[in-house]
Amino acid sequence: MNYSELGRTGIKVSRVCLGTMTWGQQNTAAEGHAQMDYATSRGINFFDTAEVYAVPPKAETYGATETIIGNWFKATGKRQDIVLASKVTGREDMMKWIRGGPRHTRAHIDEAVEGSLKRLQTDYIDLYQLHWPDRRYPGFGFHSYVDYDADYEAFETILESLDAHIKKGNIRHFGVSNESPWGLMRFIAESDKRGLPRPASIQNCYNLVTRVFEYGLAEVALREQVGLLAYSPLAQGYLTGKYQGGARPDGARKTLFERLGRYERPGGIEAIDAYVDLARILGLSPEQLALKFVDSRPFVTSTIIGATTMEQLKTDIDAFELEWTKKLETQVDKVFKIHRSPAA
Repeated sequence: MNYSELGRTGIKVSRVCLGTMTWGQQNTAAEGHAQMDYATSRGINFFDTAEVYAVPPKAETYGATETIIGNWFKATGKRQDIVLASKVTGREDMMKWIRGGPRHTRAHIDEAVEGSLKRLQTDYIDLYQLHWPDRRYPGFGFHSYVDYDADYEAFETILESLDAHIKKGNIRHFGVSNESPWGLMRFIAESDKRGLPRPASIQNCYNLVTRVFEYGLAEVALREQVGLLAYSPLAQGYLTGKYQGGARPDGARKTLFERLGRYERPGGIEAIDAYVDLARILGLSPEQLALKFVDSRPFVTSTIIGATTMEQLKTDIDAFELEWTKKLETQVDKVFKIHRSPAA
């Protein structure tokens, strides 16, 4: 297992991060514990979760994933071995079960931090992330910006709220997620201006068919040392090829929840098929090509993988052992020039 520095924090995190959002919905607590056991045996020291998990989010499963992780910490005594990342939910008027509709005000952040600490059975969270902005911002897959109203919590006020918890020792560092270049730079500017906490990372969707991160955020990530924690590196399973030809595997997220529409937009299926076919032509599994592509990007700090079976987890971790060559880069680039980023 290889490791990278998390921003400018000095903390070393594994290049593979264990995603947890299925635990408590698609996976049982026992299965989540088995995944953590196996991941740590392979050198993974970085777990990512959120107060809103499991997914799809609903009142009945709110906080379930953090509870599963907390019970594993208690049972194993391995809290000190893990770099733990969690998130406070962004602005969402539909999720009334989260504090009446979550925001990034001081009161909301205070309550969210304390709730996560209790469920996780820990005194601190290493990386506390803003799950998506307090602004009305279409951060989950879009091709054109719509200017929403300017009613949002000020960047400096959010930083002050996080700083209070850093000073208390509840959290050590903070990051953003599903954020724009402008939003990330505003946090950096206010941090530098006021001596407030600086974002250590940005967690956005990034994969072979969702490469909009490269258009603006990649430069920020490299120049400001705010590395990408890439989620959905397998495009929610599409880049494994398991949905090819309209297949609906039992237990798969598309089969269960019908929440994968961003990969079925015009051009999406064609692009996915092109990469799956390319992997097979090159003698690779689709997982190897997709995961190692993400890992090979210079602006990526860690790639977040999620699995519902141990077989999937082992396959995904093994994929990072592939050597990324100039030939692979050239072949992927040929497909990219034709299909670009249809699943943005």
